[in-house]
Amino acid sequence: MAFQNILDVVVVGYGPVGQTLAILLGQRGYQVAVYERWPSLYPLPRAVFHDHEIRRVFHAMGIGQDVEAISQPSATYQWFNADWKTLVEIDWSSESISDGPVGYLFNQPSLEALLDRKAKSVPSVTVHQGWEAIELHERADHCEVKLERVTMQDGKVTRSGEMQTVKAKYVIGADGANSFVRKASGIAFEDLGFQEDWLVIDLKPNDGVKLDVPDIGQWCNPARPTTMVPGGPGYRRWEFMRLPHETREDMQRPEKVWELLSPWAGPDQATLVRYALYTFRSLIADNWRKGRVLIAGDAAHQMPPFMGQGMCSGLRDAWNLAWRLDLVLRDVAAPALLDGYTPERRPQVRAVIDASIAMGQVVCTSDLQKAAERDAAYLAGNVPPLPPFPGLTDGLIVHAQNSADGGIAGQLSVHGQVRNGDTTMRFDEAVPTGFQLIGLDIDPQAWLSEAARTALARLGAHTIGVTRDASKLVANRVLYDVSGKYQQFFAQHDAKVVIVRPDYYVFGAAHTAEEANALVAALVAGIGLVHDEACESQASAMA
Repeated sequence: MAFQNILDVVVVGYGPVGQTLAILLGQRGYQVAVYERWPSLYPLPRAVFHDHEIRRVFHAMGIGQDVEAISQPSATYQWFNADWKTLVEIDWSSESISDGPVGYLFNQPSLEALLDRKAKSVPSVTVHQGWEAIELHERADHCEVKLERVTMQDGKVTRSGEMQTVKAKYVIGADGANSFVRKASGIAFEDLGFQEDWLVIDLKPNDGVKLDVPDIGQWCNPARPTTMVPGGPGYRRWEFMRLPHETREDMQRPEKVWELLSPWAGPDQATLVRYALYTFRSLIADNWRKGRVLIAGDAAHQMPPFMGQGMCSGLRDAWNLAWRLDLVLRDVAAPALLDGYTPERRPQVRAVIDASIAMGQVVCTSDLQKAAERDAAYLAGNVPPLPPFPGLTDGLIVHAQNSADGGIAGQLSVHGQVRNGDTTMRFDEAVPTGFQLIGLDIDPQAWLSEAARTALARLGAHTIGVTRDASKLVANRVLYDVSGKYQQFFAQHDAKVVIVRPDYYVFGAAHTAEEANALVAALVAGIGLVHDEACESQASAMA
């Protein structure tokens, strides 16, 4: 069987990244087909953490409240030495720039079930489970993917011989660490040097059982480095590092599992959900786009789990790709806009991997002398704090305001509660997702030229004002900044107008309202809008 129609996008892989891509592109009206070799959703837990930025993505997809129902806000992330003295505390429960705690814990099968229902409810999305991609070819104006129907039993593939070929303008590989799409495209992986085996165990405590365990922490015990975290509401997770004298087979014996858990839980207190030995690695693809083929998530990068950023980084990939593909597929921007995907995402992910490796090296110390030296340094306060979470340092930003140099461009924008009339709501409920031109104490629309207005209209952008001055409120145009977060953010960067991208990163800022037109012109130049005579004629007539 072969589809003659050329779809907009084929996504290979249907984990959280592939599901998110399907939803984001499908909600924009594009014809998207997703193919996954597993015939059903993977039933076992993996990722357990998402941060405040990813919470915004869930809200943008319309599942924010559903995800909150299966999540719990994180407590303070603590690192202890062997004697349970606190070495490090990272307050993931504190207020973030995104209006809520820094982090949340969840159960991945529950999240995937939500994403699955959402993806399958989008009319332009079709999901095909039990199909494995086996060939990929790029043509002049499309790609062709050949697939074979398969069944899976005990992790083993049984091939049916039934084939189909699909065509799409773009193919995205969200097919995991062993990505077929990456390999078929000849994209190389760079190994950044971290490799450790850890046994991951998920438990469900029995009703009424309260286990005596830190809420979320690392026990940096050289005798057995151990991670303890919630696995979402009602679940607990432990991770134990394999020591040099232990074999992989030994670590996966059921009696070994309960032996490792014995200080905290026994078979009479909890049900074993699953256990598996994972090799934590640090890998990153050299390039995330090759012609009409792109990769995202674990297909593009893998990292140690100590920052909880593996899935989060993959969802940022999807978030970045979705708005770029939207502009390209609408013929608003040339395909060259996709060239900015790797320069934006790779440095940020590389910085996160480097930080995860550094944290892993602290946690994974099994040498007694080195552990003692580490403890002494931390307890004496001689270790610098972790650097702030990295922003974007390349791509579609005003480079003179680069976040790498302390500027606003490339930073994650602020998000908070606003009031419109008598109604208080999240900002992303008041203003649709897309490019946003936000003015402080003004309606920025009033300061724009017709050419700037026309360009923003082509981008599908929205203009809005925020203020703490009640005398400057304008219904539906200038909203009240309930918490003062916007006023503080603008003041911090001496900004009067800010352009925020669809992925909530700041493109750049203007110090005065009069400079708003120049800021829009810089955005237009950076995107490279496709020539549109009809729009330009209309703008000239109105000028």
